[in-house]
Amino acid sequence: MSLIVQKYGGTSVGSVERLRAVAERVARYKAKGHQMVVVVSAMSGETNRLIALAKQIQENPDPRELDVMVSTGEQVTIALLSMALKDLGLKAKSYTGAQVRILTDNAYTKARILSIDEQKMRADLDAGNVVVVAGFQGVDEEGNITTLGRGGSDTTGVALAAALHADECQIYTDVDGVYTTDPRIVPEARRLATITFEEMLEMASLGSKVLQIRSVEFAGKYKVKLRVLSSFGAEGDGTLITFEENDKMEQAIISGIAFNRDEAKITVLGVPDRPGVAFQILGPVADANIDVDMIVQNVGHENTTDFTFTVHRNEYAKALDICRKTAAQIGAREVTADDKIAKVSVVGVGMRSHVGIAKTMFEALSREGINLQMISTSEIKISVVVEDKYMELAVRVLHHAFHLEKAA
Repeated sequence: MSLIVQKYGGTSVGSVERLRAVAERVARYKAKGHQMVVVVSAMSGETNRLIALAKQIQENPDPRELDVMVSTGEQVTIALLSMALKDLGLKAKSYTGAQVRILTDNAYTKARILSIDEQKMRADLDAGNVVVVAGFQGVDEEGNITTLGRGGSDTTGVALAAALHADECQIYTDVDGVYTTDPRIVPEARRLATITFEEMLEMASLGSKVLQIRSVEFAGKYKVKLRVLSSFGAEGDGTLITFEENDKMEQAIISGIAFNRDEAKITVLGVPDRPGVAFQILGPVADANIDVDMIVQNVGHENTTDFTFTVHRNEYAKALDICRKTAAQIGAREVTADDKIAKVSVVGVGMRSHVGIAKTMFEALSREGINLQMISTSEIKISVVVEDKYMELAVRVLHHAFHLEKAA
């Protein structure tokens, strides 16, 4: 008998029919003798509906009250799924994040999990119940409802699997695994049977929407066996995220092409070239809880430098306002910005032992006349910033350049 945590996204529970299908799948696992914990998102479109409703009242909704509001979407789903399971003759019990006691910090709308009290869940599992938990939410020390950010149900699922020492965490979504890139952009994209945690972490951080980055971080840190599967159609093997590189994987130089169109670029020009200036620029941005991605510093003229960095497009206006104030304080010449950019990346553990990856990448993009605005590298990835109108072309070109198409 195994303890399995399954997570179902919004499209997987998007209707009464889909909820019944999930209940039937859970029942099949339960019939095999497995203990089951099921984490669910809000029904498809519900979170967006609630946010839109809030914005009709406040242009910039109060973060605490917004978390109280959007967390109700998952509460509806856990109750409906528990009813569907009971209708099949199973014992089931639903829990909100607060009832489980998923303790988080108080960073409303993007809180981080601090600890999980698994005692109630263990008692219910031992009593033969299927435990159904609301994803995406928790509670802070003062009892305030918090949410983990969009896609946070993945993080809830993996965190519960870690706390319960589950045998496997299965992430069910609308795709049947991790692909070499988005099949909607490259129809020839190939499903990967396995991918390393290191590669998946890069793919998630670089814009792949299959898994949220924090869920991969949790899985890697706590050695949670993670599998991505489809909740639609026939059962399959999906993609297993592994801890070690095997011989077959080492033959693949590049595992995938990731992209992110939600990028914006800010440049502070004519910055006095002195120690600590990077901290003076980025410190206030970090204090505003804004994540910075790529950073490039160029030598300017007459003891000045130009400082460029990227942020998520949703936080672009806020970051730009902060930088304009900072620029005035430190005596920088001006601030320029661009929210029409995208990031495209090649990822693969095989890059460690193969040369010429950058050459192949830059040559392929050059042939299409795609200008590179920024470049960032690590051991297993190369990322470039391009105009967003060239993003899909860049993805297709690179997918072909590295021969990632489906096997014949």
